[in-house]
Amino acid sequence: DKGRVIIDATCPLVMKVHREVVLMHEKGLLVIMVGHKGHAEVEGTMGQIEGGIVCVSSVEEVRKLSFPAGVKTGFVTQTTLSIDETQEIVTELRLRFPGIESMGEADICYATHSRQAAVRDLAGKADLFLVIGSKTSSNSNRLRDLAAQTCEEAYLIDSCADIDLAWLEGKATVAVTAGASAPEHLVQETVDFLKRHGADSVLTMPGVPDTIHFPLPTMI
Repeated sequence: DKGRVIIDATCPLVMKVHREVVLMHEKGLLVIMVGHKGHAEVEGTMGQIEGGIVCVSSVEEVRKLSFPAGVKTGFVTQTTLSIDETQEIVTELRLRFPGIESMGEADICYATHSRQAAVRDLAGKADLFLVIGSKTSSNSNRLRDLAAQTCEEAYLIDSCADIDLAWLEGKATVAVTAGASAPEHLVQETVDFLKRHGADSVLTMPGVPDTIHFPLPTMI
């Protein structure tokens, strides 16, 4: 009534998962969502249908699932999960429910996948790893966890204001990355902070070229 234009800025990859859930439900499948309970994306995805959907977060939870005989199942995944963690759960789902359906291509966000691969490559070369992202961000937490597997010190920070100068003592190489929703200026501010506190060179890793493009909403 006031002439305002409302633009749906939901990530197209998340919308893809929403559509998959609806289609599976319409086919009469019980949908199993692989994701972190309580996460905003998981809540939003599960809310696409009325009932007929459950969430699992681990292999152990998959093993506890029990459905009446004859129930057909399908699965989708949260887009910001760890690739390795998700694969383990999906493998267990296929073992427990041999006929389980999926909609083909993986639901993991390609940007999340690229960041995780970069962290794996870099973590073993760094003395300190800083991941910029919210404590409530699933993909940011996963990046920190991945870094911690091979880097002795890895921290999740909201911004450079969270950096303890004691972390930098004796460190020759500091790696920095960011979660999917962290703005670029936070990364640059962190790099500038490190320069002010002893970093004498900055190397930027070559990124993975974006090959996926989404059209803008028609009203823009």
